[in-house]
Amino acid sequence: MLTKRIIPCLDVDNGRVVKGLNFESIKDAGDPVELAAKYSEGGADELVFLDITASQEKRKTIKELVSSVAKVIDIPFTVGGGVNSMEDARNILLSGADKVGINTGAVKNPSLLTDLMTIFGKQCIVIAIDAKRNYSEDSTKTMFEENGKKFWFEVFIYGGKQGTNFDAIQWAKKATDLGAGEVLLTSIDKDGTKDGYDILLTKNVVDAVSVPVIASGGCGKPEDMYEIFEKSDVDAALAASIFHYEEQSVNRVKEILRGKNISVRL
Repeated sequence: MLTKRIIPCLDVDNGRVVKGLNFESIKDAGDPVELAAKYSEGGADELVFLDITASQEKRKTIKELVSSVAKVIDIPFTVGGGVNSMEDARNILLSGADKVGINTGAVKNPSLLTDLMTIFGKQCIVIAIDAKRNYSEDSTKTMFEENGKKFWFEVFIYGGKQGTNFDAIQWAKKATDLGAGEVLLTSIDKDGTKDGYDILLTKNVVDAVSVPVIASGGCGKPEDMYEIFEKSDVDAALAASIFHYEEQSVNRVKEILRGKNISVRL
């Protein structure tokens, strides 16, 4: 049985780790290098670093900061933000990342995923999908119904600022068919709320693709991770707030999960 991965996330803006609510109301959460070292030593299976304003500000990811983080950790490291070309991805990997996360650049140019996979290998390419409920009816989309309301999940780009009219479940399948070896799936509706992951979204993306999926958005307590592992076949759970603000350590979360018969690496 494969162990489930627990992954802290560093959302970085202007060189600082930040945290928001539904991709808005951003507040400071600390120094990325210090936090990375703490998580690496504290039992994290991997680390995700997202330069959250790079695409929006049409600039590259801060290479120096990525390099500084890479030096203090000894776990797999995914970096995303502002990746629009082969050169962007190469620079991130040369700065010490193991995997490249790509969202806006892939939506704008889907064939980039195939190009990146061909050069760097499928295992290096993570498609980051930021999804939000869209309460319009559209027969071309994967429709759902909750509390009498119909909706589908729309992909957003530029740090959650712009809708794409892409169906998140269909896009996950297409992106992985094109070459992405992993999906980092974030629910914008749940982001920062601390009331649990979006199980409906996660389960449907996991069922649509044949590569590992990381659930993100909404984790407020270890029980939320237990629930997403129990109710979907997701491979990893990502969290930020509960770790940044010292509410939980990674190892403590893993002990709780193991006590509930979730297979994790202690």
